[in-house]
Amino acid sequence: MEHGMRRMNEQDNPHDIAYPSRNEFFLVHLLCLAVVRIRVTDQALALCLGLYLLRIFAISAGYHRYFAHRSFRTSRVFQFVLAFLAQTSAQRGVLWWAAHHRRHHKYSDTALDAHSPVLRGFLYAHLGWIFVPCNLVTDHEAVRDLARYPELRWLDRRPFLPATLLAITAWLIAGWPGVIVGFCWSTVAVWHATFSINSLAHLFGRRRYITGDQSRNNWFLALLTMGEGWHNNHHAYQASARLGFRWWECDPTYYILKLLSHAGVVWDLHVPPQALLEDEQRLGRHVIEKAAAQLAASFPIDFIASQAFAAMARRPDWAELRTRVLSSVPAEAFWAKTELSHLPTLADVRRRAKTCLPRTPWIDEIVLCARQRLLELVHSRLIDQAASER
Repeated sequence: MEHGMRRMNEQDNPHDIAYPSRNEFFLVHLLCLAVVRIRVTDQALALCLGLYLLRIFAISAGYHRYFAHRSFRTSRVFQFVLAFLAQTSAQRGVLWWAAHHRRHHKYSDTALDAHSPVLRGFLYAHLGWIFVPCNLVTDHEAVRDLARYPELRWLDRRPFLPATLLAITAWLIAGWPGVIVGFCWSTVAVWHATFSINSLAHLFGRRRYITGDQSRNNWFLALLTMGEGWHNNHHAYQASARLGFRWWECDPTYYILKLLSHAGVVWDLHVPPQALLEDEQRLGRHVIEKAAAQLAASFPIDFIASQAFAAMARRPDWAELRTRVLSSVPAEAFWAKTELSHLPTLADVRRRAKTCLPRTPWIDEIVLCARQRLLELVHSRLIDQAASER
């Protein structure tokens, strides 16, 4: 009965955190504390640093830039090497990671994004989402290009095998200090550095481009993650193997990929087009609509609707207005025949846009779309209020 109740609750709210399903997550964190019972050696510390850098690179170049975005090409052998090294981080399988990340970009900072700090807060976006059962499922349709390789499917079905083999190797190299300090410490550091891109990089930093979400460039996170902190750049042009678009934006992963390209290990590294770098590339309609929706939602919709409703109720033609509100007239047609001074003007929306959006040549289109969306939201609230007074 308890299992049935839990399953019902998960279906009612798929984003509820269920009983911890990531025991290895807690175990590795607890093992880090075992350092009080061992001697921390220089060899173990060197191993910790080396494994951190190796796996951060494997996640950045492998999981992210290659498997999730196919931003460069490589051989089938090195493709498997990247997948294996990335899975030593114990962040589940290569197909799961790529499918999940592609979904993140498709629905970034919307209700369908599994880890949006804008909608669900920092803690949930940072690590709470990994305990939600629905987020452990792999969408194989989203990674059909990768699933055609049997060796990747084999590796994905054994998500923690590479990490286990790495832990054993650390023990053979440096004993228990190698396991606790070399493997466990570096694993936890890699986890939280990676998770910080999901959480902190959507909260703190600079937005150079309008991307329809809250992705930001953060130099400190870029240093921690070998370039992944240039997150707003990445959301502006996801196919780029280079995330640091300016010369001063340090991107060690890209530098290593460039060296590998000279050696013939990788090739066809995609870079952002010049029009994007000069902010002249036209925004897609989807991005304009997402940015406009967020701009409209930044206004106090409920307060505006309440003020508008109160003003309408004081008018002599209130009965007619109320009938029109409750009719199925679309918002655009309703406002074409109804004038209210309480509604934000186009100038009001433009002023708000200048304070909360990066500069862009396409700001007028976003403002027009945002005001239309704003009027639709207020109209929807007016319908609810009028219906409640019936």
